Amino acid sequence: MTFKRRDLMLGAAALGLARPALAQPAAARVLRYVPQTDLTVIDPVVTTAYITRHHALMVYDQLYGMDSRLQPQPQMVEGHTVDEDGKLWSFRLRDGLLFHDGEPVRGRDCIASIRRWAQRDALGQVLMSRVAEMAAPDDRSFTIRLQRPFGPMLETLAKIGPSALFIMPERIAAADPSRPITETIGSGPFRFLPNERVVGARVAYERNPAYRPREGGEADWAAGPKRVHFDRVEWTVMPDPGTAAAALRNGEVDWWENPPNDLLPALARSREVIVQRASPLGTFGTGVFNCLHPPFDKPAVRRAVLRAMSQADFMTAGAGVDPALWRAGVGVFTPETPLANDAGIEAITGPRDIERSRRELREAGYNGERVVLMAPTDQAVLAALGEVGRDLLVRLGMNVDYVVSDWGTLVQRRAKKDPPEQGGWNMFHTTWNGLDGINPGVMQFLRANGEGAWFGWPTVPALDSARAEWFDAPDMAAQRGIAERVQRLVLEEAPYLPTGQYFGSTAWRRGITGAIPAIYAFWNVRRG
Repeated sequence: MTFKRRDLMLGAAALGLARPALAQPAAARVLRYVPQTDLTVIDPVVTTAYITRHHALMVYDQLYGMDSRLQPQPQMVEGHTVDEDGKLWSFRLRDGLLFHDGEPVRGRDCIASIRRWAQRDALGQVLMSRVAEMAAPDDRSFTIRLQRPFGPMLETLAKIGPSALFIMPERIAAADPSRPITETIGSGPFRFLPNERVVGARVAYERNPAYRPREGGEADWAAGPKRVHFDRVEWTVMPDPGTAAAALRNGEVDWWENPPNDLLPALARSREVIVQRASPLGTFGTGVFNCLHPPFDKPAVRRAVLRAMSQADFMTAGAGVDPALWRAGVGVFTPETPLANDAGIEAITGPRDIERSRRELREAGYNGERVVLMAPTDQAVLAALGEVGRDLLVRLGMNVDYVVSDWGTLVQRRAKKDPPEQGGWNMFHTTWNGLDGINPGVMQFLRANGEGAWFGWPTVPALDSARAEWFDAPDMAAQRGIAERVQRLVLEEAPYLPTGQYFGSTAWRRGITGAIPAIYAFWNVRRG
């Protein structure tokens, strides 16, 4: 089966090319990449799927870029000024910014993009709650006037975790943010090639010859000059890890985004493959409850599941048995970052008692309702987390309907608020880059304002209030105090399951240099 699948994938890619690009000189100008899954949603506003964020980083640009020190740096703007005691921000775009259709990037494009993005993003919603007005005095500038100061303004504009803020033409950004856009026009270093897209097999991009990188310095995560050294980047979708591993070893692809940890030793033994840890902050897991419908509309039911789970079980299944590759006893915030704390952690680290938890479920009002648990087939870690989650719910005596699909189908279904019997869902597992768990501002899943929240739509007023307070905390001591309160509320109300932290790796062929795996960017990469 492995070789048949590999032949199918390579055959689809060859059909899509159908031109002399397979000749050696042209092939050397093509970067061949195996993504984590297929790209099913091209709109970075309507989904928080990382694969869509990777796509958006290629074709769009950002006003500010986040560097590896988590500091925002000017990207599309040449600078800004702040007046009126922090309530008037004025931004000026750098010269020469062009969209892929040849139109210049204007201030009004930036305003329209901010408005559309902010309607879906938790951090953007906080920003807009303080905005009095936004205006574009001329084509190369725009202003944001606030009702009261907003300290993390630049961090918000530079947000890199999904949903990240990308600039689109005003005519596209005027679209309903709940409906995916169908046209991909950005001003970034690559152009998307929709006519070469083969669903389930391939996505292709070409270098944007009109893109002008920032001058000076070196690429640093999303900051610095975005210099492109390949004419094309081709994503070849290979859901089977064995197929992807063989393709990388044989030189049929250049870079594999997320090989499973159990394949890393074999890859590392190949003289032509380099394996590198993807992010120093690791990845953390969340079991997402749908809080709109029974049985997880009841906090006591969610709490019983949280107190029955074992983070070690989830992480061993997802990351392997080597304890150096994962952590249990993990709370709300990314370990070893400033807001990580142990408040209420006994809910996770205390002894597990399945019989007690079964009794707590009954007392909480669980009456045998069907639980639709979604899991993907094409992402090894998420598939493993789904299996552990199913086993946990079954052992608790819950009536589990285990629905498996590809990740793209799951991403589309999770947006449905309908009851499970009408095509909705009750639970799924996902993971987040550690960068997206460093504070309440960037953590989409901490928003707990009901139907305005991230998928799962929890309603926990005290949690949403504490999160809002964090934005006005005067110093780190105050921020830490709020973070401890946030963690206690999460572990008591259980809007989601914190399932632990693990460390994944990425792998590429020897001779590939300049890769930025922390955010999976494709500028700065070159072939030696």
